Amino acid sequence: MDRRPAAWTRPSARLAAVLAITVVLASACSGVGGKAPGTGTATGTTSSAVPPTSTGETAASTRATALPAVTVAGTIATGLTTPWGLGFLPDGTALVTERDTAKLKAIAATGHGVRTVGTVAGVVPGGEGGLLGLAVSPTFWTDHTVFVYYTAGHDNRVAAITLDEGATRIVGQRDILTGIPAAQFHDGGRLLAAPDGTLFVGTGDATVSSRAQDLGSLGGKILHITADGAPVPGHPFADAPLVYSYGHRNVQGLAFDANGRLWASEFGANAYDELNLIRPGGNYGWPEVEGPSDDPRYVAPYKYWPTSEASPSGLAVLGETAAMAALRGERLWLIPLSGPAGETTPIAQLTGAYGRLRTVTVAPDSSLWLATSNTDGRGTVRPGDDRIVRLTLSQ
Repeated sequence: MDRRPAAWTRPSARLAAVLAITVVLASACSGVGGKAPGTGTATGTTSSAVPPTSTGETAASTRATALPAVTVAGTIATGLTTPWGLGFLPDGTALVTERDTAKLKAIAATGHGVRTVGTVAGVVPGGEGGLLGLAVSPTFWTDHTVFVYYTAGHDNRVAAITLDEGATRIVGQRDILTGIPAAQFHDGGRLLAAPDGTLFVGTGDATVSSRAQDLGSLGGKILHITADGAPVPGHPFADAPLVYSYGHRNVQGLAFDANGRLWASEFGANAYDELNLIRPGGNYGWPEVEGPSDDPRYVAPYKYWPTSEASPSGLAVLGETAAMAALRGERLWLIPLSGPAGETTPIAQLTGAYGRLRTVTVAPDSSLWLATSNTDGRGTVRPGDDRIVRLTLSQ
């Protein structure tokens, strides 16, 4: 629901290639802030706080960053039903999950032609639940595996989906993690594959806020699991081996930056939404804290927004810039991840241009693919919705 009711350090070869190209966008840094948007009505600033890290370094470097401008380069797909997860196979084919139909769809590398790969079994759509996040195995061409996060009714689950050799149909499905709390709202759902094949899983508190502080619950957490759903060696909590960080309300965005740091976007309740720099073992405060805090028990957000301006879901990072899709805010936030700590200013792009924005993902050509969410029961449906548009960023 929009409102009420040691970080990885070795990017994969493909991710490293993308980042090597896109870091050029930040190489001409000359000051804080950024250019006016190429499209839309980009306005707005945010407050910020600097989270402590396990090594004592600040959350941002000391070099200021100029934000790139966004250009809409075209429409990739239309007529989708509540697209949620989005990822790319090694050959450039995109896979998309539809929350309410439980269908896994594919878009050709050329960006034209949508086909159905199959329907994920056991999905029980309803409220914010259904077929949600997607992550492609880093070794897809040997294991033909993608991972999905879905609602099974009484709980949320992570499943490994096996595709045939041509990635044309589903040939196998097995749950690797069950027991994540589910409810009509706050189901989390984002997946992120690390280069070593492990998975980060963003969950929600499923409307019971106390779960976020309870290490015995999988709700309100960022989890870290192997491709078989087992604990990752070196986990921060001996008694909660799947938990990477806790004190979260509803995590729906996860991304690595060029330095391998993990970032997460998170829904607030009535005051502030957050972008957090995640550290292993960190407590991010919910429900005791929402937004800024100087309480040393909790990690303060890197950036925070009034809830009317965000309701953040998808998150992607290009070079030194994060792109965060906003649902209620109906805009794409560009956020500098370097510059004087606490002084960088995010810029809103595409405000109101496409309605509710759910997911943003870096494509193999270093563009951004942005999915709308106007058919989710809360948006105003426009002709062609839901859609995926392609964005390019330029300095």
